[in-house]
Amino acid sequence: MAIPNDGTDESAEADPTLRQALVPALGVVVFLGVGSGVLGLSPHAPLLWSIVLAGLVGRYLLGVGYEGLSDGIENGLRMGIQAVLILFTIYALIATWISAGTIPGLMYYGLGILTPDTFLPATALLAAVVAFSIGSSWTTAGTLGVAFAGIGSGLGIPIPMTAGAVLSGAYAGDKQSPLSDTTNLAAAVTDTDLYDHILGMRLGTAIAFGLSVLLYAWLGLQTGGAIPAGRVAEIRGALAGSYDLGLFVFLPLVVTFALALRGVPALPSLVAGVFAGVGTTIFVQGGSFTAAWNVFLNGTGPETGLDLLNSLLASGGLAGSAWTVSVVVLALGLGGLLDRLGVLSTLAERLASAVRGQKSLIIGTGASAFLVNFFSAQQYMSIVVPGMTLRELFEEYDLDSSALSRSIESVGTPTGALLPWHAGGVFMAGVFGLDSSLAYAPYYFFAFLSPAVLVVLTLAGIGLTATAPSEKDDGTAPVAGE
Repeated sequence: MAIPNDGTDESAEADPTLRQALVPALGVVVFLGVGSGVLGLSPHAPLLWSIVLAGLVGRYLLGVGYEGLSDGIENGLRMGIQAVLILFTIYALIATWISAGTIPGLMYYGLGILTPDTFLPATALLAAVVAFSIGSSWTTAGTLGVAFAGIGSGLGIPIPMTAGAVLSGAYAGDKQSPLSDTTNLAAAVTDTDLYDHILGMRLGTAIAFGLSVLLYAWLGLQTGGAIPAGRVAEIRGALAGSYDLGLFVFLPLVVTFALALRGVPALPSLVAGVFAGVGTTIFVQGGSFTAAWNVFLNGTGPETGLDLLNSLLASGGLAGSAWTVSVVVLALGLGGLLDRLGVLSTLAERLASAVRGQKSLIIGTGASAFLVNFFSAQQYMSIVVPGMTLRELFEEYDLDSSALSRSIESVGTPTGALLPWHAGGVFMAGVFGLDSSLAYAPYYFFAFLSPAVLVVLTLAGIGLTATAPSEKDDGTAPVAGE
C-alpha cells in the first residue's frame, strides 16, 4: 500500500550522517548473514528485508517521501536492465546451443585435446583471450564456460575449479578489452582517456593473472591424476551418439563471436546466437520448428545414456532464469535505494576522509569499490559511486585520473562475482549449475589477486602518476609521492 504524502520533502536535503547510513548498511550485512548463513534461506527474503529497512530509514529518518524511495528503486533497476536482459538471453542461448550440438561439440573435441594436467591453466588462458576479443566476461562464461565445465568433468576436474579458472580468465581479459562496458564506464566516470585507463591497469592485471595461471597449473597437477580407463572414450561416444557433431554445429558460436568482434553490443550478438542455435537445431540436428522454440523457453533434458552427461547438458531455458533474475532484480532495487538515500556516497566519502596520502587514497578507493559492490550488489554501481565521489580528492592529491579508474576497476570489476547475492555472483553460479558463488570462490584466484596486487604496487610506489604539470597557486608543478 502506498504511503500517503504528508508534505515531507521528496528528497533529502543532504547525505545522511555516518550513523544514519550505517543502519541500512549493517542491516544488509545482518539480514544476509543470518538469512543465508544461519537460516539457509536463498537471498530473496534477506534482500527484501533489506529493502524494507532502507525504505523505513529513508522515510522516517531522512525525510524522503514515497516517490523519492520509488525513484531510487527504479533508478537501480534502470541501471541494471541491460544485465537483466542479458541474463534472460544467456539462459535461452545455453539451451539452444545444447540442442544445436554447439556445446556438446566443444565438449567432444575438447576431451580429445586437453589433459587433466593442462586443463585448468589452458581454460584460464582461453577464457582471457575470448573475453578480451569480445569485451564481455558474462558472455564468455555463459557460452564457453558451460562447455569447459563439461570437459573438466570428463577429465575428473570438479566444476567449482573449472568455474574459478573460467572467471579468472574472463575478468582479466574483460578488464583489458577496449570493448568492455565496465572498462569504458570506469574511464568515462573518472574522465580518463580509455587507453590511458587500460594502460594503467596492464601491469597489475598481468601480474595478478600470471600468478593465477601458475596456481591453476599447480592445482591441475594436484587434482588431475589418472582418468579411469575408457572414461573419456565413453563420454565422447555418448556425445557422438546423441548429436550430429559436424563442423556446422559451431555456426552459433561463429555468429555470436563474429558480431561481437565487429563491435556489435553484447545483447544483439547474444540474440543472434539464440536464432543461430534454433536454426542449427532444426537444420543440423533435425529438430522441428516447434520443438526448437520449446527448448528456447523450457530448456533441455537430454537422454545420452550417461547420467553425468544428462546432468551437465540439462538446462532451464528462458523460464529457468526466473530464480536468478528475481535475485538480481531485488539486489538492483536495493542498490538503487541505497544510492538514492546517499548511503553509498556517505560510506565512500567517510572511507576517503581517513586518507593520509596518495597511497592510502588509492587503497581506500579500492576498498570503497568493494564496499559499494557488497551493498549495491551490482558492478556498475561499484564503479560509478567511488568514481564520481572521489574524483576531486584525487585531484587534490595530484594523482592522475587513471590512478582512480585503475583503483576502482581493479577491485570493483572482479570481486562482485564472489558475493552470493551480487548480480555477477548469482549469474555465474547459475551458469555453472552451482548453489552459490561460494562454491567456486576458493578457486577464483584473480578476484583475490587483483586487489592484492593493487595494494602491493601502491605500497611500492608504482602507479602513483602525477597529474599533468600545471600552474598551481604558488607557481609550482604538482609532484607525485606521499
